[in-house]
Amino acid sequence: MEPLVNRVANSGLITINLEDFFPTEEVVVFDLKDYLFMELILKEKDFRAALKEHDWSKYENKNLVVYCSTDAIIPVWAYMLVTAYAEPFATQIFQGDTENFYKVHFNEALSKIDASSYDQKRIVIKGCSDKPVPPSAYVELTRKLRPFAQSIMYGEPCSTVPIFKRPRVKKA
Repeated sequence: MEPLVNRVANSGLITINLEDFFPTEEVVVFDLKDYLFMELILKEKDFRAALKEHDWSKYENKNLVVYCSTDAIIPVWAYMLVTAYAEPFATQIFQGDTENFYKVHFNEALSKIDASSYDQKRIVIKGCSDKPVPPSAYVELTRKLRPFAQSIMYGEPCSTVPIFKRPRVKKA
């Protein structure tokens, strides 16, 4: 009887899990709607007073996403004022929704990858994440790795979808 061989472990595949680039700090939302008169109108005096009374310490070591969920016209200075109050506490402050926060976060994290270190490597970009990894992160990682990788696949090492394969150079 022959010993069992783990062909996946011996395949030379490098697995990249985009969940490893997920923000380590909690992401919390600050919705300006809650500070508007009738959820539509920003009254400066009331807004400033409410922000002054707000407990900003609850954003300590968290990523703060600032946006307005209603179709109100919000002056730019309102976002700036929230930032001024939150900055001493929040790890990062982002204006927009959580979906865009994750896109920007992953773009920044992936920009730090040295893609040349994957030169001529066979790569599997792990799929089926438990966290909300945006499709744009898969696009950006593929874009960065393609000039270097021998091949790029999506999924799990035991079951992959081929994405890119460098043509073999014919020897004379």
